[in-house]
Amino acid sequence: MLVLSRKAGEGFLIGDDIVVKVVEVKGATVRIGIEAPQDRKIYRQEVYEKIKEQNVAASHWEQLDLDALSDRITTRKK
Repeated sequence: MLVLSRKAGEGFLIGDDIVVKVVEVKGATVRIGIEAPQDRKIYRQEVYEKIKEQNVAASHWEQLDLDALSDRITTRKK
């Protein structure tokens, strides 16, 4: 992990197209600004972790669910 010390108004680059700047420091809170191309998705870490958990949960099917889906498909074909 790279650890940097920055003051308000200072920043750093990630690659050629992402700029991260410290906007404000108040006590234990740091406000950060991120400039990146619109096609790049930027998530807070806790939001990203929740999305990953939900995707894993959605990928696990119960056998009863698969049986019900199979029955519906078979019924539609008749």
